[in-house]
Amino acid sequence: MNARSSTPAGFAIRHASEADFGDILRLNSEWVHFTSHLDATALAKLHAQSPYHRVVESGNRVVAFLLAMREGSDYASPNYRWFDDRGGSFLYVDRVIVGSPNQGKSLAQMLYDDLLDFAREAEVGRVVCELDIDPPNEASRRFHDSYGFSEVGTQWVGDGAKRVSLRELRVR
Repeated sequence: MNARSSTPAGFAIRHASEADFGDILRLNSEWVHFTSHLDATALAKLHAQSPYHRVVESGNRVVAFLLAMREGSDYASPNYRWFDDRGGSFLYVDRVIVGSPNQGKSLAQMLYDDLLDFAREAEVGRVVCELDIDPPNEASRRFHDSYGFSEVGTQWVGDGAKRVSLRELRVR
């Protein structure tokens, strides 16, 4: 684990499995206004393609997760496509979600630190993501700013319903 954070007491990070899909879908539904809809079929496909899909569990229940994709994946997300069309090696953070009861417990930080360690070990040069800027998601902006993510573009998505900031972090 990265020196930036440690595992909070009562929580453990591990690889996601199909047995976790119910909890993952429940968490995604809770935060769908910041992410996108996800059903069991789409989750199974993303899980199969993802080199990094990890969960945080507490008391045998998934309370947070992060799913990331590599370049060259068969994934139609307009934000993923934006990065993939520009080439280079990257890990795309498709979604990171922490359930409401566990907000503020450094679980997203724990997952990001683990993802950055994974990227270093896999010799991936960048971690990329997007965050909502219209309407704004200030908590996500502050979080990504704290890691040093920089904006490399913007685009409107969802038939013009929201504008996102496309961000990257160079991994050393």
